[in-house]
Amino acid sequence: MAHAAMAIPMVAPARDLPGWLPFEWIVGVRFLREGRMQTAFILVGIAVGVGVIIFMSALLAGLQANFVRRVLTGQPHIQLVPPKEVARPLRPQAPGAQEPAIGIVLQPPLQRAKGIDQWQSVADTIRALPEIRDVSPGLSGSALAIRGVASRAITITGMEPALYYRIIPMPDKVVAGTAQVGTSDILVGSELAGDLGLAVGDKLRVTTAAGGALVLSVAGIFDLGNKGANQRNTYVALRTAQTLLGMPGSVSVLDITVTDVYRAEDVAQRITALTGVEADSWIHTNEQFFTAVNAQTTANTAIRFFVALSVALGIASVLVVSVVQRSHEIGILRAMGISRAQILRVFLLQGSLLGLGGAAVGCLLGAAALLLWAQVARNPDGTPLFPLTLDPALFALALGLATLTGLAAAFAPALRAARLDPATAIRG
Repeated sequence: MAHAAMAIPMVAPARDLPGWLPFEWIVGVRFLREGRMQTAFILVGIAVGVGVIIFMSALLAGLQANFVRRVLTGQPHIQLVPPKEVARPLRPQAPGAQEPAIGIVLQPPLQRAKGIDQWQSVADTIRALPEIRDVSPGLSGSALAIRGVASRAITITGMEPALYYRIIPMPDKVVAGTAQVGTSDILVGSELAGDLGLAVGDKLRVTTAAGGALVLSVAGIFDLGNKGANQRNTYVALRTAQTLLGMPGSVSVLDITVTDVYRAEDVAQRITALTGVEADSWIHTNEQFFTAVNAQTTANTAIRFFVALSVALGIASVLVVSVVQRSHEIGILRAMGISRAQILRVFLLQGSLLGLGGAAVGCLLGAAALLLWAQVARNPDGTPLFPLTLDPALFALALGLATLTGLAAAFAPALRAARLDPATAIRG
């Protein structure tokens, strides 16, 4: 009876806790308060863990988005190209033979410039897909740029500016002149302009193997951030390219952007199955880069998993110690008629409160670290190294997962507390 009398104040409502709170809340909060040192240490541990998870997740997301943006500013998400020429044996094979007849020598054919058959209907079919954002027809081929006694091999890309600039933001890359091109204009790279001594308004003679030759005016000079591309790539109006390459009314490529860049390969395969035209996504053409991005994502996931595991083990260890230290009080509560389910809920509530409280502080730490990083990590010109976004969904997810982690970590100690035999616990 003396023990029971001593236990009554322990479960009485605290002065600063509402009397209408459930029994489990009153006891759970009182247990956390009486072990202030343990509670403080575990809250700090959870806060640091959640802060690390938020900082690493936001940092990696910003870094990956920056890499993808840099890669995709110079290329479309998907390109449709005509099929390549294939070699065929000149002599018929024997019926049922798997290989060409002996003595037949197959040589790879020359890849001539080809257009996409019925490209207008193909473009209309693609535009009807919900995943597609923009479609732009284009025509590419090799040419020779001549100015005086100097000449350079170049790649001519014909396009419709109103459509192409939605996919490749050329106006943002022009360092001199304008990105708008007419039928007698050409855009050249900064390296090519330096090699041939070109300035805006200068004339440039362009000839092709198909016999086309035009004198074009330099409308603008661009910088793609790549020396080879600036030395080789040029842009003209679509009709100008068709005239130079001897392919009136034809296009050799359909450039496409999609709403979700990470699903570009799936969309490309769907387009190929739908139209029969070969479709290459940026994921396929930049396979090594995409593999590196996936490796970063895997590494970040592993870091988050082990941080969350350490947080869960910390919560579980604190609650196990609490059960051992309070086994006498738990036995008294059970002897007073408190059910096992209520004891179970007391410790589950403690785990949830620890997870939620630590996560709330961790969100503040993570946000502060991200803001500090944005101020410290800058380019030489003072601009941010790459943009960081404080995504509310990330903070909400961290709060929810930390609370669930605390709940899961508290299950084993709570189950142990609920299974304590009252008589044994009181005598102990």
